[in-house]
Amino acid sequence: MSPFQTHEVVNQVPPLEDYSLYDTDTVLREAVQREGASGFEAVLREHGTWLGRATTLALGERANRFPPLWKGYDACGHRMDQIEFDPAWHALMAGIVARGLQSKAWIHPAPGAQVARAAAYLMQGQVEAGTLCPTTMTHAAVPLLQQEPVGAMDFARDWLPALASPDYDASDRPLPGKTSALIGMGLTEKQGGSDLRAITTRADPVSEGKRGAVYRLTGHKWFFSVPQADAHLVLANTEDGPGCFFVPRWIPDGGRNAVRIRRLKDKLGNRSNASGEVEFEQAWGTLMGEPGRGLPLLLQMAAMTRLDCVLGSAALLRQAVVQAAHHATHRWAFGLPLADQPLMRNLLADLALESEAATVLALRLARAVDERDDPASLALLRVGTPAAKLWVCKRAIAAIAECMEVWGGNGYVETGPLPRLYREAPVNSIWEGSGNMMALDVLRALQRDSACLAALHDELDGARGAFREYDHAWAAWQKHMNAQLQSQAADTGLARGWAAGLARLWQAALLIRHAPAPVAQAFVASRLGLPTGIAGELPVGVDVKFVLARAWPAG
Repeated sequence: MSPFQTHEVVNQVPPLEDYSLYDTDTVLREAVQREGASGFEAVLREHGTWLGRATTLALGERANRFPPLWKGYDACGHRMDQIEFDPAWHALMAGIVARGLQSKAWIHPAPGAQVARAAAYLMQGQVEAGTLCPTTMTHAAVPLLQQEPVGAMDFARDWLPALASPDYDASDRPLPGKTSALIGMGLTEKQGGSDLRAITTRADPVSEGKRGAVYRLTGHKWFFSVPQADAHLVLANTEDGPGCFFVPRWIPDGGRNAVRIRRLKDKLGNRSNASGEVEFEQAWGTLMGEPGRGLPLLLQMAAMTRLDCVLGSAALLRQAVVQAAHHATHRWAFGLPLADQPLMRNLLADLALESEAATVLALRLARAVDERDDPASLALLRVGTPAAKLWVCKRAIAAIAECMEVWGGNGYVETGPLPRLYREAPVNSIWEGSGNMMALDVLRALQRDSACLAALHDELDGARGAFREYDHAWAAWQKHMNAQLQSQAADTGLARGWAAGLARLWQAALLIRHAPAPVAQAFVASRLGLPTGIAGELPVGVDVKFVLARAWPAG
């Protein structure tokens, strides 16, 4: 033995790699079958295998290790406003575009297409979350472009083939010279935040101000999603009120549009993804939708992006739970694997419950998108999406922190996966409306549309009769909500509790109806029967072993 060799490395956990994210996720596979996407299992299995490869996982790590850079000018002083990404980012984006996560469910609609896309998105988000931003923005923009009438908005509609293309093209050039395109969004301004009516960006018509007309935009955007995108949907004021504008990176005459990137945001997480701050210097844009109706149009887009926030948080939570279970299986303490320690098993099973509930609710909402021609499904989306975003996105933050703690000190070190997952988690709660905005949206949906409450009755009543705690909680929520809806002035200060309570009840109903009895019993007992506390407080009688084995077969 060398005199300088002090120890042998033992009891360290091998990296989790070269596994299928689809085949190892029982809950996701069941949800895909149940929610109508069984015809897509082959492509989902291929996707899950690609994502779990060591080489793909390394791309996710590298894309965050080397974040994007803004290049404002070329060597001769010409404006460029380009974003330079590490090759790992482009490799991940190429995989996303090839599988159509950015548009395929809209361009080639089929039964279960939105559910399949949601399942693929949930797996993709476990490997790298920053690339989900351009994916989400483009996915949410496509149906808005599709609904524009032929003749009025041919310029924007001409982009649909490029948005549907599976051939990723990162080049910065006019659309005719590209094989594919991506869309971003520009809503938020520094003085407004969530108050979109406070925007000051102005749009002036070049000729007659009408749908499809050319405007010139002057102003700024404090957060400009996907600044490298080939076009953006932008909110700006007109004489008729806020309008939605299609603002391409290159204008029809071939010149670069006057959208000036002032800086990239230095963010807590989501570091692989560029988020910009821009100013419009008489930028070229065409009006989408009717004059003055930009907010309703862009709120349609927000409904899709908010569902992706739910899916993104469910993805981060799932990967954190898997990493925690994998670690506990291989790490020993006090003569036993961590996974065999009773208190650790309680904690892991509790985290697994949180993950399962998030997944089933997210895919149920995705099925409502598939069934959007049904008024009841639209009502469920209207009230359920903000409730799910409030609850799932917030619960994921705390749960991922618990998973980090399972790893101990190694969980806090950047060479492992947990710090990145933890930094990613808060953005889904903040982006596209904070928790308070989601809670108020739930209340407004119930106040303005009686179909929302009726749809919830149809959805949640079917779980009654199995557990007294559920029946009592559902009846109590209805009683309090009916009292608020009949009141002249609802107490908005309680809106978070109503929205969060609805999300928990819906998760419980789905598990009661579809999950194995031990899972439903554990969720109801810990989320409805007792006050919600810290993770790892599952009560006596929960089949911890069953719950944990369902979440991670290797555990």
